[in-house]
Amino acid sequence: MSFNKVILVGNITADPELKQTPNGVMVSTFSLAVARKFTRTGEQPQTDFINVVCWRQTAEFVSRYFTKGMPMLVCGSLQTRTWTDKDNNKRYATEVVADEVSFVERKSATDGSRDYSRSVPSYSSPRADSSFEELSADDELPF
Repeated sequence: MSFNKVILVGNITADPELKQTPNGVMVSTFSLAVARKFTRTGEQPQTDFINVVCWRQTAEFVSRYFTKGMPMLVCGSLQTRTWTDKDNNKRYATEVVADEVSFVERKSATDGSRDYSRSVPSYSSPRADSSFEELSADDELPF
């Protein structure tokens, strides 16, 4: 059994780059700056810069709504690729392949209020099964 799940919250280091493969599949790449949780006494906080790749609708969503410096939540899996470059050197790349990306709320430094200056899209998925019963807030749960 294996398990490969990555969850990151960080800031985008540059505007996401949107490209199209020869087969017409959209792909977006960017780097996420993620601060390390632990800092030793007297040392500066450390940050990791993690490469992320998104495919298809996720790639288009990221390139449309995210820009340099914005906070982002990424869920995906870790992937390592190997290839030989034109000089016959073996190269490696480790990146997160994003399955899900999400906006992260940013606190204002002065008054603690939330920053909603950027318009956030609203998505709603159609209900697949209409056999669920709506409960009002006053009803007890059925278990």
